[in-house]
Amino acid sequence: MNKFSETYQADLIYATIVIASVVVLYLITRFLRGWFTNKIQEKLPGASVRPINLIKHILTALWVLLGITALAFIFIEVDREFILRRYFKLFLYIGVISVVTIIALMLSNLWFKYKIQQKLEEKEDPTNYKFFRYVVIILIGLIGALIGSLAFPSLKGVAQTTLGGAGIIALIVGFAAQEGLANITGGFFIIAFKPFRIGDRVKVSDTMVGTVTDVTLRHTVIRNFDNKMIVIPNSIINKEKLINYDLGEHTLCEHIEIGISYDSNIDLAKKIMQEECENHPLILDTRSQFDIENGKPLVRTALTELNDFSMTIRAWAWVRNHSDSFSLKCDVLESIKKRFDKEGIEIPYPYRTIVMKAMKDKLIEPLG
Repeated sequence: MNKFSETYQADLIYATIVIASVVVLYLITRFLRGWFTNKIQEKLPGASVRPINLIKHILTALWVLLGITALAFIFIEVDREFILRRYFKLFLYIGVISVVTIIALMLSNLWFKYKIQQKLEEKEDPTNYKFFRYVVIILIGLIGALIGSLAFPSLKGVAQTTLGGAGIIALIVGFAAQEGLANITGGFFIIAFKPFRIGDRVKVSDTMVGTVTDVTLRHTVIRNFDNKMIVIPNSIINKEKLINYDLGEHTLCEHIEIGISYDSNIDLAKKIMQEECENHPLILDTRSQFDIENGKPLVRTALTELNDFSMTIRAWAWVRNHSDSFSLKCDVLESIKKRFDKEGIEIPYPYRTIVMKAMKDKLIEPLG
């Protein structure tokens, strides 16, 4: 045993140092993981710590791989040590690039989340930060992947060309033929010209109405009033004619329209609709002092259409915002219907007049 220890004393000391180094590095990694997790939770409560856990796993695997590679030097022949050195450098390079990329992704993502939260607390528009967060994350990931590919001889030429600039141009030209670039361009147009922002209520069509919750590189997400997410590609929504209820002035005029029969009293129907709208608590008085002094009504009513079997009466009711508009319309339609029933104002069904003509039998005389 003593002879064995004397013969392999240097190797045993070397192996002990390697194993001890791996253990120490693992313990340091665990400590730093816990410390960073606590700091992030203090600054941004509820923020995801999955990137930190991923970094911990990568570093743990890296320390083990480097330790095994270092221990392999004891058993390999001297003339083949260059192979282990190459693998040792490869593992170290890939590990460092992976960790640096993930740290850059995590820090940029946390910074954008902090700025978005700050904007929301200050009741300002966070759309720009939400959109550019995706841009920065994709760029960091792409650059990290390209730098990591430099470690492989077969990919080194491609990576160097792409990072050099010519490859980026070729990449953009090749990508321009695809729909993805149209969506990215549409996203930049949305951010630049701001037809809507995060939190705005918009109407793209009768079936696509809701609140904008996110604008990504590819699509815009709208949460409708049924709490369902509508995902619209940026290239499409950028071309659509949409209504933004929160752009500029929030007050709007709701049209309350009801059809009455030709036998009904028009003046009475107009009076009922006017009174029901004016008595609603959400009605907004947009009249000037001059209009009030000259007797301009709070709610205007008028006969707007003569249809096949009904006459359309319209009331113009002003409200503070789109939510009040919906509530007011539902309430006054119900109250107007009850008043119409009480006052004898008919809301007609389609009428059809059928004329029956008596036909005499015709005798057909035979020929010949």
